[in-house]
Amino acid sequence: MSSLEFYDDPSAFLDAAEPHLAADPVLTTVIASVTRRHVSDDAQGRPRGEHPRWWVAARDAAGAVVGVAMRTAPFEPHPVYALPMPDDAARALARALHDREEPVGGINGALPTAQVIADELALLRGQRVRVQEHTRLFELGELVAPPAPPGALRVATAADAELALAWFLAFESAAAEQAGRPGTHGMLDGFTLEDLRARIDDGVIWFWEDEAGDRVHLTGANPPAYGVARVGPVYTPTAQRGRGYASAAVAQVSRQYVEQGVRVCLFTDQANPTSNAIYQALGYRAVVDMVNLLVG
Repeated sequence: MSSLEFYDDPSAFLDAAEPHLAADPVLTTVIASVTRRHVSDDAQGRPRGEHPRWWVAARDAAGAVVGVAMRTAPFEPHPVYALPMPDDAARALARALHDREEPVGGINGALPTAQVIADELALLRGQRVRVQEHTRLFELGELVAPPAPPGALRVATAADAELALAWFLAFESAAAEQAGRPGTHGMLDGFTLEDLRARIDDGVIWFWEDEAGDRVHLTGANPPAYGVARVGPVYTPTAQRGRGYASAAVAQVSRQYVEQGVRVCLFTDQANPTSNAIYQALGYRAVVDMVNLLVG
């Protein structure tokens, strides 16, 4: 039987879960990068916000960590994000949340674990589970660089912060539209200019400038965690689409990481044929299917 350990301190969680996170750093990319960001924010005294914040490690009978989850999302409904763990641990997590009387409106993460947690929680509460979005995690294999359009990629500077923020916030609506899905999941709700400037300081925002020097595309990434960088968001304004900017920018950003000895991954919405085709053409290969579930 599995047991659960909850953590309010991201540093304590990393101390406990680091071997597990590092063992499969592509699969664990979100929890690893988000937790490291919380450690950094705490060290800098940045405000935490009012939303729930905790991590959990599932351990087997021998005490080894066999699964992890977290609840740190600043956007509604503040979903739990879960990675693969034994089914008994997933159901135990649902029961723990129910016993804590913690309102949980969503479960995101890897299948089948996310589904097991959501189904158990809905059963306990007399609720139902709905799929909000099917996603897929990809890792770059052999990079296939496309022909570059006119212009060049450059790293963003402080002077780009306001436009970068506007395009970050526009990304979700654009992605939902391409997937034929109404509305957005709100993952970037509450993302601030300060957050964006921190990413620019980390050197993980790039613009493609056309031959006239106009900014026509943005590609972002997360700093590497355990040797893996995650690309995203990737945004091209409507008027500039279809010119190869996204393919070229993602390829060049990916190459920069590969040349540093860093593995590269990214997520797609399974319902978005454009992004899935672009990334697979670049050499990205599917790793695991994931899902965003609503419970209510």
